[in-house]
Amino acid sequence: MAEHMSNDAIRLDSVTRRYGSGGTSVTALDAVSLAFPRGTFTAVMGPSGSGKSTLLQCAAGLDRPTSGSVTVGGTELTGLSETGLTLLRRERIGFVFQAYNLLPSLTAEQNVALPLRLAGRRPKKARVREVLEQVGLGDRARHRPAEMSGGQQQRVALARALITRPEVLFGDEPTGALDSRTGREVLTLLRGMADRDGRTVVMVSHDPVAASYADRVVFLVDGRVNGELADAGAEDIAARMTTLEAAPC
Repeated sequence: MAEHMSNDAIRLDSVTRRYGSGGTSVTALDAVSLAFPRGTFTAVMGPSGSGKSTLLQCAAGLDRPTSGSVTVGGTELTGLSETGLTLLRRERIGFVFQAYNLLPSLTAEQNVALPLRLAGRRPKKARVREVLEQVGLGDRARHRPAEMSGGQQQRVALARALITRPEVLFGDEPTGALDSRTGREVLTLLRGMADRDGRTVVMVSHDPVAASYADRVVFLVDGRVNGELADAGAEDIAARMTTLEAAPC
C-alpha cells in the first residue's frame, strides 16, 4: 500500500466506461487519465453528454469502470467488493448534489447526523454543531428544511457531507439550484475547505463563474479530456467552453 501514497487524493488511470453492449453500446468515458492532488479544488466542465457525471461517479466509487483503475488515497477501487466500496464511500468521501436530498421530517442537526447513524455510529452533538457552525448555520440546528431557504438547505447538505471528515468532497452542480449570491456563499465554503482544511474538492459544473473558484478546470468532450485551465477567470473559462461547444462532433 505504501508505494501508492502519493500526493494524489484520487487517480484515474485509463478509465473507460461503456454502457450497453454490441452495436448499441455508448462510451461515456474513453481512456481518461487524471490526478486530483490533495487539498486542491478542481472543476470538471464540458458540453452536455461529455461524460462529466460518469467521471464523478467512477472517481467516487459509485460506478465501476469497464476498464482502467481508480485509486482513492492509496486504495485501488477495482478489487473492492460492494461492501468494501460502501465502507470506503462512507468513511472517506462526501457528496453534495444539485438536489439537496434532505429528509423533510428531520431537523438540520438530524439530517447532518444521518450518515453517522447509517454507519451505526453515535453522532456526538458537539461534532454536529461544529459542522453546522462551519457552514454558518449554528443557529438553525432545530429548523426543518421547509423552514430554510434553498441556500441554507444546500449548506445543511454540505455539513452532512462533512460530518464524517471525508478526504474528498464531490459536488455535482452543487450551486445549480441557487441564486448567484447564495451560490457564491456555497462556493466560498468549498474553496475554504480546500485552502483551510486541506480537503480535495471535485465539482462538476456548467457555470464558468462557479468553475472560476477552482484551482483548475478540466474540460471533457465526448468522454475524453480536452485540456485544462489553471487559476482561470470566468471569462477565459466561458471562452473555452464556447469553442468546445462550437467544435464539430
